Amino acid sequence: MPFKDALREVSDGTVIDLEVTPGSKHTCIPSGYNPWRKRIEIKLSQAAQKGKANEQLIEHLAILFEIPNSSVNIISGTKNSQKSVLLKAVEIDVAVSVLEKRIK
Repeated sequence: MPFKDALREVSDGTVIDLEVTPGSKHTCIPSGYNPWRKRIEIKLSQAAQKGKANEQLIEHLAILFEIPNSSVNIISGTKNSQKSVLLKAVEIDVAVSVLEKRIK
């Protein structure tokens, strides 16, 4: 699976590199994989204003991985479309399993 390049294991969980498109018609997490940037693509319906898109991203990732919102941290790119997100206490094998069911 090439999308595994977008994930890396760290001491307290898994970091996922994302390419986020805010202001889309529909929310789609994940919407695909960009092999050139090695990032998982995500589309959000919220606009990138006043942190609304970041809030939506955190909420949907928490639901997808069945973890509390507090366990999802944007560690880089809060004001950028390219983000890295830490999923606390999520092992990389679990993250791969969840994502491979949704990335086609």
